[in-house]
Amino acid sequence: MSSNQGNRGSGGPLISIGMPVYNGERFVRQALESILIQDYGNFELIISDNASTDSTSKICQRYADRDARIRYVRNETNLGASPNHKRVFEMGRGDYFKWAAHDDECLPTFLSRCMSVFGEAPKSAVLVYPQSLIIDEEGRMIREYRASIEAKASRPHRRLASVLSNVVLGTPAYGVMRASALKQTRLIDAFFSSDYVLFAELAMLGEIWELPEPLLRKRFHPARSMVAYKTVQDFDAWLDTGCSRRLRVLSPCHRLAFEYLRSAWHLPLSPYQRMMCSGTGLYSHYRRHTGNWVHAGRGDWLGGSVLSKSQFQENHTRMIQIRESVRGYPH
Repeated sequence: MSSNQGNRGSGGPLISIGMPVYNGERFVRQALESILIQDYGNFELIISDNASTDSTSKICQRYADRDARIRYVRNETNLGASPNHKRVFEMGRGDYFKWAAHDDECLPTFLSRCMSVFGEAPKSAVLVYPQSLIIDEEGRMIREYRASIEAKASRPHRRLASVLSNVVLGTPAYGVMRASALKQTRLIDAFFSSDYVLFAELAMLGEIWELPEPLLRKRFHPARSMVAYKTVQDFDAWLDTGCSRRLRVLSPCHRLAFEYLRSAWHLPLSPYQRMMCSGTGLYSHYRRHTGNWVHAGRGDWLGGSVLSKSQFQENHTRMIQIRESVRGYPH
């Protein structure tokens, strides 16, 4: 095991928080402060800097120098968002794991409330996440975001159906997860909407519990990946710098369906559960696309500047169209 890899269950912190970051100087201070003021202190914070070219390195190093819970590492080159998300998980030592975006903020009770739910929930619970507040680049609240992927059914395929029927934004990925379950998934992979596949895999592995309180402040701003990258090719390069010119055999819509099938057969499920999850995944995915599809336009991508309160509903609707209707992209 390399010195950068974690050793879970060895008496270290209970929660590992992983913050992948690239050129995050504008918002990373607020994100770090929101974690360090948590009223639950048994955590470590791992920052993986993807070879930032701004002042991110200096900012993060200063925080690491003054708080022993922080580990700061810097990649020699920009690996892409997907490998960097995987890296912070692999470095973690805790029995629970949480990703933290460099441009979001957690309210002070985020960790304690999630861990309280884990204490009450059965051991089959693998993810606890709170509701969210959408904020703008100045930190002003735009609205609450209350779409739910809670899934507590006893059978994996029923939990999968709940997730795939309701998922829109990726905010549950910033909840707290059992590391033992997350280790069995493909984490954040290098394709569009891989967070949907992560949620699907977690649902097949166990229960997903939701907190009704909005404890995550999710920031919408012009530099967000969903806004800044105008084409699927640019988005691919952001996800993984080594895969920017890969050949696409499937459209993104069919790629997602294929990935759901891969997940059902990759996870430790019984043959019956694999068959049920395979059928449920395909049915839920294509039913939603054919039922709600609105052509997003070739190359269209949530452009424009973010997001006055009066503009939010229109932009949010376009977000749903794109996330649910990826067949509109070139492939």
